[in-house]
Amino acid sequence: MSSLSTHVLDTGLGRPAQGVPVRLSRITGDQDVVLATGTTDDDGRIAALEPALQAGTYRLWFGVAAYAAASGQDIFFPEVTVTFTVADERHYHVPLLLSPFAFSTYRGS
Repeated sequence: MSSLSTHVLDTGLGRPAQGVPVRLSRITGDQDVVLATGTTDDDGRIAALEPALQAGTYRLWFGVAAYAAASGQDIFFPEVTVTFTVADERHYHVPLLLSPFAFSTYRGS
């Protein structure tokens, strides 16, 4: 089984994005089943979202609006969703880079 972590960085302010709510769901057909929720720590990280992942399609939802409100920022994207596929047994790290008018993500290590 695979493990999952995430890290949210505010590239506009040049610091970790603390307090971002995150939700992990498994996508099966047209069902979206929530598996775990968490909030980024002082370093913008969630070290492990449980449970361990089997092969399949998953979605991470990031509540960016809550972070923006807490940090006094205006943002264009109030939430970000990232859908990805787990194909093998390894650790998956999905970072999110935020700025007021853009975001990007990638498969980290």
